[in-house]
Amino acid sequence: MTDESRTPEPEQSHAPDAVTPPEAGGALPGGGVPPEQTGIIDLDDTRAIPAGATRPIGSAAPAEPPAPAASPAAAASADSAASAAARRSDEERDEAWFDVFGGEHPVDGAGVPARADAAWGSDRADALAEQAHRATYAPPVDPALAAPAAAHAAPSGTAGANATAVPAYANAVPGDLEGLPGDGADGPPGGVPLRDEPAGRRRRRGPLVLAVVGLCLLSGVIGGVAGQLAEDRINTGVSTLPPPGPGSTQRPAGSVASIAANALPSVVTIKVDAGSEGSATGSGFVVDGKGHVLTNNHVVAPGVSGDIEVVLSNGDTEKATIVGRDESYDLAVLKIARTDLTPLQLGPSDKVVVGDQVIAVGAPLGLDQTVTTGIVSALNRPVSPGEPGEASYINAIQTDAAINPGNSGGPLLDMAGKVIGVNSAIARVPGTSGSTGGSIGLGFAIPSDQARRTADQLIATGKASHPVIGVGLDRTFSGEGARVVDKPDAVTAGGPAAKAGVKPGDVIVGFEGKRIRTADQLIVSIRARAIGDTVTLTVERGGQDVDLKMTLEADPPK
Repeated sequence: MTDESRTPEPEQSHAPDAVTPPEAGGALPGGGVPPEQTGIIDLDDTRAIPAGATRPIGSAAPAEPPAPAASPAAAASADSAASAAARRSDEERDEAWFDVFGGEHPVDGAGVPARADAAWGSDRADALAEQAHRATYAPPVDPALAAPAAAHAAPSGTAGANATAVPAYANAVPGDLEGLPGDGADGPPGGVPLRDEPAGRRRRRGPLVLAVVGLCLLSGVIGGVAGQLAEDRINTGVSTLPPPGPGSTQRPAGSVASIAANALPSVVTIKVDAGSEGSATGSGFVVDGKGHVLTNNHVVAPGVSGDIEVVLSNGDTEKATIVGRDESYDLAVLKIARTDLTPLQLGPSDKVVVGDQVIAVGAPLGLDQTVTTGIVSALNRPVSPGEPGEASYINAIQTDAAINPGNSGGPLLDMAGKVIGVNSAIARVPGTSGSTGGSIGLGFAIPSDQARRTADQLIATGKASHPVIGVGLDRTFSGEGARVVDKPDAVTAGGPAAKAGVKPGDVIVGFEGKRIRTADQLIVSIRARAIGDTVTLTVERGGQDVDLKMTLEADPPK
C-alpha cells in the first residue's frame, strides 16, 4: 500500500506452524498469634466488654434482696417504681453498650471466631436477644391489669422479680404464639387471661379458627395431588410438547448450512513440511475429477524441496506433487492420486457486485473445515502481497468474511455454492508484523475469472503467461497515476505500448475508463485481463489527456 499510516498492509494468510493469594490474617505484627476471641471483635480497636456490665442477653436482672413488708398500695407502687427503674437501667445499659460496640459488628473474616456455642451468633442467642428486645420496648402495662396475670403466672413462693419474665408477650392475644398460655375460660386449666376481651369476641374466634384450619387442610390435599401428578409425569416421561416434525433437520437449498454441507467434502487442508525451513498450513479445493487441487503459490512454495500432504474432509491424507505455480498471480495447482472427489464449480467473478453474500471455507490457524460468512465489501481492490521482487498482483475481491492465516487457497463461495474467488491475503494494522496478523474484516480473494485462466495454463503447461503492455514504470513518482520512466528504453520496441504511441515520460491516468492512481493499480488492472484483449489507455501528456488503444500481449519468456 502507498500510505501505511492510513491503509492496512495486506499479508498472505497462510499459517506457519495462578496468582498466589495473600496469607490469611491473624498474625500480630511481632509474629505472635492473638488469643481466640468469643465476643464481638473490631479488627482495628479490640476492647474487652467490662465484666461488671456483662450478663447473658435476654436474661432477667438479678433479684434484689426482699424489701421490708409494707401496705399493699405501697407495695404495688414500689413494684411499679422498681419495674420502671429496671427498664431504665436496662435501657441505659443497652445504650451504653451500643455506644461502645454499636459500629463494631464484624460478620465474617478472620477476626470473628466460628464457634457454635458462642453467646453471639447462635440460634439460641438470637432468640434470647429477640426476647430481650420485646421486653425493653414493650408498651407500658397498667399495673392493675398486669397484677392478675402475674398472680396466675407465678406459683406460690415464687419471687416477685421472676414474675416479670412474662411481659415479653404481654401484648399478645391468645393463640398468637404457639406454646403460650390460653385465655383462661376457653383455654386449658391454669390458663392465664393476658388481657380482658368481650365474651362475644372470644366466641366468634372459634368459627374463624375452624375456617382457617379447613382451608389449610384443603390446600394440603390439592398440593399433594398436584405433586403426585408432577411426579408421575416425571417418572413416566410424558410430555405435552409436540415432537419435531419430519424434515426438521433439513436445510433449504441456498442456505449457508446447505451450501457448506455440499462444499466441505471438496475443500482440503494442505500441510507443507519444508525441513529446516519450517512448515506451513493452508487450504485448497478440488477443481476437477483428475485429482487437481487449486491453492495459493505462497502456500506450497516452501514445499518445492520438501513434502506436501493434502488432508481430505474425511481425514484421509494423500501425498501431493506440484503441477505448476505462478508467483505473479499467487496461484498453484497440486495433484493427488484420487479421482473420486467431487470438484467445486468456478462461477463468473465479473458478475459479482458489492453487497453480495459470500462464504469462506478453509483451515484458519489449522482448524480444518471452518466456515465463515460475510459480504463482498469492494471490487477491483489492488493488492500486492509478498516481498519486493516476489510480490503478487491481484485485482482482488474484498470481503469481511473472517479470513485468517491458514485460509489461503480456500474457496470464496457465492450463495449458489460456486467459487467466485480464491482467498489469498488479509490486511494487517500498520506497524504490526505478519506473525501477529488476524482477521480485522479485510480479506482479499483472487477473482475466479483470473484463477480459471491461470489454473488451465498451469495444468496444461505447468506455467502461466501474463498480459503486458511493454513499459517500465517509475516507482519514485509520487503524483497521481503511473508514470513511464523518462528514458528511451522505457518503452519496449514493438510492444503493445510502442505500437499504440506511448512515449517515455507519459503519465498513465486511466485504464478502460477507470482512474489509475498508482503503478500497482495499473499492473493489477492489466493482469486481470486476458492475453489478446484490446484495451484503452489514457495518458497525460503536456497537460492534455490522450486515449490510446492497444492489444495486450504475453510477457516474453525469461
